[in-house]
Amino acid sequence: MRWCGGLSAHYACRQNDPRVTIATPSQQSYLKDMSPQPDPLEAEAGPSAVAISPLAQTPAQQSAALSTLLFVVFMNLLGFGMVIPLLPFYARSFHAAPWQVALVFSAYAMGGFIGEPFWGRLSDRIGRRPVLISTLACNCICYGLMAFAPNIWAAFLIRLFGGMFAGNGSVVQGYIADVTSPAERAGKLARQGVAFNIGFIVGPSLSGLLAQPELGPAGFRLPFLVASMLGGLSALGVVFLVKESRASRRDIRQLNRFAMFGRAIRHPVAGPLLLLTLAAGFAFTGIESVFGFWGQARFHWGPREVGYIFGAVGVTNALAQWFATGRLSRRFGEARMLAVGMGLTVLAQVLLPFSWSLVSAAVFMSLMAFGQSVAFPNVAALISRVTGHEKQGQALGLNNAMGALSRFLGPLCAGLVFANINIEGPFWMASLVVAPAILLALRAGRAVHAAPVL
Repeated sequence: MRWCGGLSAHYACRQNDPRVTIATPSQQSYLKDMSPQPDPLEAEAGPSAVAISPLAQTPAQQSAALSTLLFVVFMNLLGFGMVIPLLPFYARSFHAAPWQVALVFSAYAMGGFIGEPFWGRLSDRIGRRPVLISTLACNCICYGLMAFAPNIWAAFLIRLFGGMFAGNGSVVQGYIADVTSPAERAGKLARQGVAFNIGFIVGPSLSGLLAQPELGPAGFRLPFLVASMLGGLSALGVVFLVKESRASRRDIRQLNRFAMFGRAIRHPVAGPLLLLTLAAGFAFTGIESVFGFWGQARFHWGPREVGYIFGAVGVTNALAQWFATGRLSRRFGEARMLAVGMGLTVLAQVLLPFSWSLVSAAVFMSLMAFGQSVAFPNVAALISRVTGHEKQGQALGLNNAMGALSRFLGPLCAGLVFANINIEGPFWMASLVVAPAILLALRAGRAVHAAPVL
């Protein structure tokens, strides 16, 4: 049975197909939201650049697909959360120098910078599901190899490839964009952040129970093997539970990543948002990387106190993204909430050097986390709104690549400022970098309605 969007269309279609039925008004509205908009740039590109439409799903099917996908994402990120706190101790078990420890940390972000645009672009061609299955399976293998790495350089290479295969966030975001209407997109994209934060809260607790640092590198095998198992279960979850969200079209014409980046950075909406992602990510990850050292130097805090604060940050992120982000974006608009989120982030960064206790620092860090939580899902939603259906994964991959670059540059610069200038310096640097992002958000919001399709 085929749906036609109105009475006149029904009679026109019926001449060729008597199995047509008339869509009800609610079905017409749903079809209008989910139908691809014409891309004037593609009309010039010729017939080979025909857009790929998402596979039709009812609202109930959308909800089930997203719930299943987010559970799979949580399982994978639970393994990621298990590994992150162990990395400094794992690297030190090889008697690594401090710069080598930092290199193992940065390898993951470097891999994500390479992987995000590639996997997003590939998923636009062959579909989201096969890319998710293959990247999750390879990530499973990388965690298993880390358990038996013979030296620090092998660990670095495995971590680099692990970051590349784990750079599938754009594929998940592309899936969400495929099955949601633009009005609902920011709220649904925020749920991915919730899965990340819950995984990051639960994961470290599990790794602390499983690791045995006194045994050297062998004492970290069990956490890595459990993370590998979770990655494998995530891949199987996609195989058996997640349905494809778009039709495979291997014959479409796609720009390479450099041409696409050049086109995106000149776009009146995507360009400012890419710069915003770089600036805000640079500031936030920089503060995260030196916060423990700052707490120790300023208040003589240890891992327990820093852990309490980061636990509060994780809870704030999860609650804000689950309950607040979507509602606020629908009510006030995506660009406006993006600007508000950046403003709250700057305010928190300015206040943090004036913290006088554990509670005050936790409040200011949570304020920054809330600002980030109500802001960042709107970046992906706005980019998705101005991007053609056949480029969703590639455009979102470029944005995530800028985030990966910020996770490499932010800790490096914050560490240099902390060590060589002032312990409060990273907070002032972060506020100066993020302040212009408020204007970038407003600029993108003003341009979104008249912007050409990316």
